[in-house]
Amino acid sequence: MIFKVFVQQSKEEVPLRERTKALYIEGESERDVRDKLKTTPYLIESVQLLSEAHLEYEKQSENFTITEL
Repeated sequence: MIFKVFVQQSKEEVPLRERTKALYIEGESERDVRDKLKTTPYLIESVQLLSEAHLEYEKQSENFTITEL
């Protein structure tokens, strides 16, 4: 399953909407994705499971890449 994860680059800074980034991560569940990101410097805002239709839409974006952890 592919998840879209909204993150801030640093846990140390105050979150700002303008700095929110999207990562696409493959995982078994939301908990699995959160565990994978636990050791990164990212502040997780939300984790969203992508449906097949949503995934196909996201793949059309030039910024779509699955992040390997």
